Amino acid sequence: MKILILGGYGTFGGRLAELLCDIPDLHLQICGRDIGKATAFCATLSGHATHHAFDRADLAQHIKTLAPDLVVDASGPFQDYGDARYSVIETCIAAQTDYMDFADAADFVFGVSAFDQAAKDAGIYVLSGVSSFPVLTAAVLREIAKEFPITDVTGGIAPSPYAGIGLNVMRAVVGYAGGPVKLTRNGQQTTALGLTESRRYTIAVPGKTPLNNIRFSLVDVPDLQVLPPAHPSLQNIWMGAGPVPEFLHRALNMLAIARAKLGLPSLTPLSPLFHRILNLMKFGEHRGGMYIHAKGDSAEMSWHLLAEGDDGPYIPSMSIEALVRKQLRGTRPENGERPATAALTLAELDAVFAGKTITTGFRRPLPRTAPLYRHILGDAFDMLPPQVRALHDDTTSRTWQGTGSVRRGTGFLANIIGALFGFPKTTEATSVTVDFDYKDGVETWRRAFGAHKFHSVQSRGAGRKTHLLMERFGPITAALAVTIADDRLYLIPRHWSFLGLPLPKFLMPAGNSFETEIDGKFAFDVEIAAPFIGLIAAYRGQLTRTV
Repeated sequence: MKILILGGYGTFGGRLAELLCDIPDLHLQICGRDIGKATAFCATLSGHATHHAFDRADLAQHIKTLAPDLVVDASGPFQDYGDARYSVIETCIAAQTDYMDFADAADFVFGVSAFDQAAKDAGIYVLSGVSSFPVLTAAVLREIAKEFPITDVTGGIAPSPYAGIGLNVMRAVVGYAGGPVKLTRNGQQTTALGLTESRRYTIAVPGKTPLNNIRFSLVDVPDLQVLPPAHPSLQNIWMGAGPVPEFLHRALNMLAIARAKLGLPSLTPLSPLFHRILNLMKFGEHRGGMYIHAKGDSAEMSWHLLAEGDDGPYIPSMSIEALVRKQLRGTRPENGERPATAALTLAELDAVFAGKTITTGFRRPLPRTAPLYRHILGDAFDMLPPQVRALHDDTTSRTWQGTGSVRRGTGFLANIIGALFGFPKTTEATSVTVDFDYKDGVETWRRAFGAHKFHSVQSRGAGRKTHLLMERFGPITAALAVTIADDRLYLIPRHWSFLGLPLPKFLMPAGNSFETEIDGKFAFDVEIAAPFIGLIAAYRGQLTRTV
């Protein structure tokens, strides 16, 4: 099978080629304006790939010679294609060649259905918008719609700061900043101003470390136009992007607002500047994510995706990868031209994610009276070992007892901090009693190591600490990610404060702290250490319920 990729060495086209190059049955034709770049890129691919140099506008002159079975348009920005924006599609129909694209322009994707009959007559399929927005979004909403009619949808994508944003993507974003974006509000088709509306959200796959709470701003994506017809009950839809660092994001918001209020021309000339600055600002966690939050008249549900390291930037290309692999297995998309919203199921997308460090999961609101850790872990709670689950799956006053040991740091600062937390002195082996009290979503742990007692108060984080466990030891409060791996529940510090005042993250105490089950007993192993200070305290032991 021959696949011609227009923009084949660019951001999205290049990643698609990398995902497909290990398939022996494929011959990739990498096309772009610069033969040097195309040649150099082909040299990095492991499979059969050839390089070609011509503009997408000249496809009609080359398509018969190259004779591809599929043309993938990854050139963009699709918002700037002008009056001849469907020329590649028309060329593919004339040549009876299948077509897919990465189009993120709502009007472009929404308009492709006009060629549906022509594509059917040519015996080909033409799929537009084959990317995270709207293929992944549509697949998620179809799953949610099985549970309740959807009335409101919000969503967003948060790329890793290390992902690298292509210049064409930046041109598209800056182009509609402060300009009209079509969307549905209160059941009516209307417009809003791109990048002038923002909201915050925490992406948190159950059982995984959440992303930091992120600011998302309204973007012009196909979902806003192609999803409402698929959900007649839908009254409101909003989609955003959350690029970091946030101060640059806010600067773009301000420029968008200024353009709208002052009637300024398009900000597109600033695209190279923003592209350069954003790709230089590579700091923070190398993680990205996506979310979809849906509501009905009396129900609510959200879907979360986390991508670690270098895997996240490949997600926009994985929808086309999945369709190509599916076709090679014998299942070809139906002939005709349409947005790709129904091209893949969520299960099929999860299958291509499985080979990467990409995890997904749904969250559903729980009754306020549900156990604290069920709220934080969601569906992942049931993955806990039985005794760990038993300790946390309770809202009654209860007592667990057993044995344990304590190690305290010996330095001057370690002793001061240990005293602030109320940790006991070093002891090799002693009896341990933990009394639990739960009230209005707040859980108090009163620990006794021998004669020494100390306590902490645990609660759910809110606002920018949503999906985190807040644990207060005296004047110190730690915001902890609760994660599950290898039959262990881990507590990972994310933020900390003193009397409510945020403290520097680079000084935050950390350590390998977890709960598990050993020989049918609940086991805990907590280590708290800090930069420049070393060990503050470590305590471990085993417990069983007595009361």
